[in-house]
Amino acid sequence: MPAHLLGPHVVGKRIVVRRLVPGQTGPTGGPAFTDILGVCTSWADGTAVIERESGEQVRVPIAEIVSGKPVPPRPNVRLRIGVREAELLSAAIFPGTTSEALGEWVLFDHEVSVRRRPNSALAIGDPGIEPTAALDRVESYYRSRHKHPRVKVEVGSAAEEAVVERGWVEDVTVEFLLAGLAATRRLLPPPVEDARVDLQAVDLQANDAQVLINLGDTARIMGTMKNDWLAIHDLEVAEPHRRQGIATKALATLLEWGAERGARAAWLHVETDNDAGHALYEGLGFTEHHRCRYYSSPTP
Repeated sequence: MPAHLLGPHVVGKRIVVRRLVPGQTGPTGGPAFTDILGVCTSWADGTAVIERESGEQVRVPIAEIVSGKPVPPRPNVRLRIGVREAELLSAAIFPGTTSEALGEWVLFDHEVSVRRRPNSALAIGDPGIEPTAALDRVESYYRSRHKHPRVKVEVGSAAEEAVVERGWVEDVTVEFLLAGLAATRRLLPPPVEDARVDLQAVDLQANDAQVLINLGDTARIMGTMKNDWLAIHDLEVAEPHRRQGIATKALATLLEWGAERGARAAWLHVETDNDAGHALYEGLGFTEHHRCRYYSSPTP
């Protein structure tokens, strides 16, 4: 009877095991042992396979394991990102976006897209001038481009107080969700092998890339790599195929693509009233990092 409680149930979990090293003698003259820490990827046919953080796969005969236990997942340092830094990741999703700095605020503009993100001022941080003057600059910037002035602020921030006092109109509230890529991939099914994967933009020097993945006529999803961050966006499932796990398969395929390029964390924006989206991503280990809210000028 083994002294540990490990078994097939630990597949996908981070564990530490102490194993006997046959043919070697320990420092006290007795048997030699070594410890292995990593994620158990297989427990079958008398062998446990443990993947170290380096990616090395260690095959351990189960009979040689003398003790072991599950351990908490290692915190992903990428998940400690600040709010402003996290929101700046959005710019990569829209190639061709131009910007102008206003202190720590950033005024984004896109000549083609009419969507909110690439056509709003990210009002997070210190603009370097009084908030009322900063909002004057935002208004003049977008009106000179024949666009309606819009800002994105962190919920509960001083910037939000300023736009509310100015009478700007509340639009939509979004949650920034993120997760460690390795942990989420263990909760997903295998990627779809016959999915169509089309690169939209690539910057090899910066390791940035954008991809469009189509699962036949059932679903499509896009992803954007920025350094080792993978943005998930534009997930669509055709109406006849919804509630059949297709979205999960699309995510699995995208995250496999991201992992192959070195992604360590995944993120996305979800509107607060998107109950189906929250259920999907929270079930895959995504957690809320912060919330932002869009406001637009009350005058046309």
